[in-house]
Amino acid sequence: MGSSQSTAKVQDTNTDAERIRKAQHNMAAAGGGSECPLTAEQRAAASGDGCGSSGGCPVGADKGSINPLNNELAHPNQKPAPDQPFPLPTERKQSTIPKAGTEKETWLYPSPQMFWNAMLKKGWRWQDDSLSQKDMENIISIHNANNEEAWKEVLKWENLLHPECAEPKLKSFKGDAKNISPRARFRKLFLGYDLPFDRHDWVVDRCGTKQVQYVIDYYDGGMVDPQSKLFTILDVRPAMNDIGNIWDRMVVAYWRFKFETLGFTPNLPIPPTEGHNVSH
Repeated sequence: MGSSQSTAKVQDTNTDAERIRKAQHNMAAAGGGSECPLTAEQRAAASGDGCGSSGGCPVGADKGSINPLNNELAHPNQKPAPDQPFPLPTERKQSTIPKAGTEKETWLYPSPQMFWNAMLKKGWRWQDDSLSQKDMENIISIHNANNEEAWKEVLKWENLLHPECAEPKLKSFKGDAKNISPRARFRKLFLGYDLPFDRHDWVVDRCGTKQVQYVIDYYDGGMVDPQSKLFTILDVRPAMNDIGNIWDRMVVAYWRFKFETLGFTPNLPIPPTEGHNVSH
């Protein structure tokens, strides 16, 4: 009897995870394209170019001034939608991702209510996914965790290839699920990979010396972790729109071939162990 209860619990957990995965796919598809979900009045209040070069679309619906760093309204919509089936938290969490143009600020994540409203304006239909309040909270957690993981991958590129910049910062971002990258098309055509279900473009400020575009493809990794609900594999790399980025991609490709394919051992400095100092 205990075994049956345990099996039922696992099945319920897997069902929840699969429902969340399906909803995230649908949300990404609804958010595809470069058009920001603004009203005519909001477009007039913006700089006139929708999402433009400054990055991500706003996650609110109220009219007002727009932050040029991320096109987010100064007073985002935190009101429940008319047909919303349950209340959602309006608390926003702080990320660890440093914000360009500031000394110590980090980017702020949308609240579950802001996220819900933004997805509705992009065309997502919550009725198709039958989400619960807990599902939405999990989706927000996954959204935030994916962003944190993407930033870690960006830092790997920046710290390895451009250590002269001690603290790169994120300037802008946007989602564009329908804009399939050339790399993703190549992997689909020649390597048999599925296409990514989402794509983000981030612009990173390299200590004021250069602004670097990164492309982030979101792939469905298959099995859903029943605890974290995570299932995404990220492919993060500099965009091939700059000679410096192309060179960085070539260097990393060479290193991967040398160390992963040919089996050479990287000549890396060995850090001192805890409690032992290295004399020079």
